[in-house]
Amino acid sequence: MAKEGVEKAEETEQMIEKETGKEPAEGGGGGSHRLGDTQEMRAVVLAGFGGLNKLRVSRKAMPEPQDGELKIRVKACGLNFIDLMVRQGNIDNPPKTPLVPGFECSGIVEALGDSVKGYEIGDRVMAFVNYNAWAEVVCTPVEFVYKIPDDMSFSEAAAFPMNFVTAYMMLFEVANLREGMSVLVHSAGGGVGQAVAQLCSTIPNVTVFGTASTFKHEAIKDSVTHLFDRNADYVQEVKRISAEGVDIVLDCLCGENTGKGLSLLKPLGTYILYGSSNMVTGETKSFFSFAKSWWQVEKVNPIKLYEENKVIAGFSLLNLLFKQGRAGLIRGVVDKLLGLYTQKKIKPTVDSLWALEEVR
Repeated sequence: MAKEGVEKAEETEQMIEKETGKEPAEGGGGGSHRLGDTQEMRAVVLAGFGGLNKLRVSRKAMPEPQDGELKIRVKACGLNFIDLMVRQGNIDNPPKTPLVPGFECSGIVEALGDSVKGYEIGDRVMAFVNYNAWAEVVCTPVEFVYKIPDDMSFSEAAAFPMNFVTAYMMLFEVANLREGMSVLVHSAGGGVGQAVAQLCSTIPNVTVFGTASTFKHEAIKDSVTHLFDRNADYVQEVKRISAEGVDIVLDCLCGENTGKGLSLLKPLGTYILYGSSNMVTGETKSFFSFAKSWWQVEKVNPIKLYEENKVIAGFSLLNLLFKQGRAGLIRGVVDKLLGLYTQKKIKPTVDSLWALEEVR
């Protein structure tokens, strides 16, 4: 970041950290307002799918927790690539607009719904939210909420769930990462990519190959064993270093490199598709260009997978949580990750902090 951006981030971080659960907010941090008998809050509203002009900060009615939910005064919320896809409507079955984006946040418990146990008002927490995280207050079911360590900042906690749970699930639950293995991760400079590199460092003798835009290399060079420009011929570079290939390939590029990734896998290796970043470019994306991108995705021959003893898999954290009912599994993963955080083996990377009004 430029110096001005660093100073802005530090100022916002100080603002977040000194707030308590019931104090009015300073700057962009929070607070509630009354209009007649109705309490209101501020939230980022997506008026329609498309460019940045579709986002605005508006006042909305204050939510109240239903049975089994927690009401959280938000101190920080995460911005992930899926949020950019939502903004442009490039997801399966997009919700109707207007909507409040955002899938993860951190803050302080402000109220408890009926039947909620294990939490108290004033607890510092982070949470997954099925939309609505970009607001001053959110309500979400208790199964998606986790207490955060005393030494974890709110901004770190907001950058933790999506990135580290996704990385952990792919490495350990899907691909069974073990000592001495090798991993190729695309977009190594992104949130998930950095989480992958940190988690790989917790296992002895794991080699991490990464692709990233050149301007990100300086920031991440120490966390990746071998780093390549995302536009270079990384396949030949990987094979030059490791003639056998790699054990795990993590691909967030919508399968445009499926053939390359599978060609790099060792026997019994695992290729995991977990994103679709090449489907979204520029301010808007038409259906026709979207369809063209999909048509160009390389097709996979199941017989060849069988003959070469290779595995291809997909992973979607949000589907696992909100559609497939695996919150219990995710809670166990979060517990393990927080243990690693407490042991100072992993730490979320926060690039910058912005007030709600600066969301564009």
